Amino acid sequence: MAHAPPPIHVEDDAALQADDDGPAACVMVFNANDPSGAGGIGADITAMSSVGVHVLPVVTGVYARDTTEIVDHFPLDDEAVAEQARTILEDLPVQVFKVGFVGTPENLSAIAELVSDYAEVPVLTHMSDLSWWREDAIDQYLDACAELLLPQTTLLVGNYQTLTRWLLPDWSAQRNPTARDIAIAAHEHGVAYTLVTGIALPDQFVENSLCSPTAVIRSEKYERLEAQFAGAGDTLSAALAALIATDTELGEATSEALSYLDRCLEGGFRPGMGLVQPDRLFWAHSDEDDEGEADEGGSGGDFSFELPPGPTRH
Repeated sequence: MAHAPPPIHVEDDAALQADDDGPAACVMVFNANDPSGAGGIGADITAMSSVGVHVLPVVTGVYARDTTEIVDHFPLDDEAVAEQARTILEDLPVQVFKVGFVGTPENLSAIAELVSDYAEVPVLTHMSDLSWWREDAIDQYLDACAELLLPQTTLLVGNYQTLTRWLLPDWSAQRNPTARDIAIAAHEHGVAYTLVTGIALPDQFVENSLCSPTAVIRSEKYERLEAQFAGAGDTLSAALAALIATDTELGEATSEALSYLDRCLEGGFRPGMGLVQPDRLFWAHSDEDDEGEADEGGSGGDFSFELPPGPTRH
């Protein structure tokens, strides 16, 4: 039987800082390798390391893709995925599990079984856009995720269109569903909190809303950027998982992760002939570059991304 997802603090007075002399927080992430560098396990490692946590990457498969599109995906079998995770979990503790695209219902089942053995550890599930995949594979994967993983999920992260098609396929009301409608649908599967991104607003703005079934906890508005990006969802969900692992209060963690993503997109670059990729290491650029970008101003307001203290801080 699925356990109830552990709570994430949402009170404004939360946020315990890590002990300078203690170990860095650890986040175990399940995701596929993306050879383009746009998303996948590489995005998780870079974004989480930027926050200052120690990443435990469990590879669940590999994409065949370029900077324009995903051509195919080759999953590892569930035994290989489970063995990677269980071996390292016998050695050290984790503060958060983050689940990205894992390729098969069998892998979802193995991960759901594993995280159920660590009921006290929050689980962040990121549902990416699967429109590149076969329709029958998409249906099987989403059904398995709803049945097996969502009951273990503390926080679900996904784009408005993706989550609406998945969780509210029979929506018949004349109005469009709200972020809280999506959160209510997710809660029916056991999810405590849902972060809905990319909600279209007038005048080239988008809204991102963190919701429980009963309330909108945090809502942030950003100006829509003209470029087409790859890897934005992985970047946001990775940064958010890492911030939660450092005991940042959920609402504040959401704002910080969204600000981090905004700066990553603002500094985005096109390494090939296809989509623009987030610059997850914008903070490591020269002071001259940072001052120039600061003068122009970001689309989401001032950026106040604080790296937590600890031995991994850059």
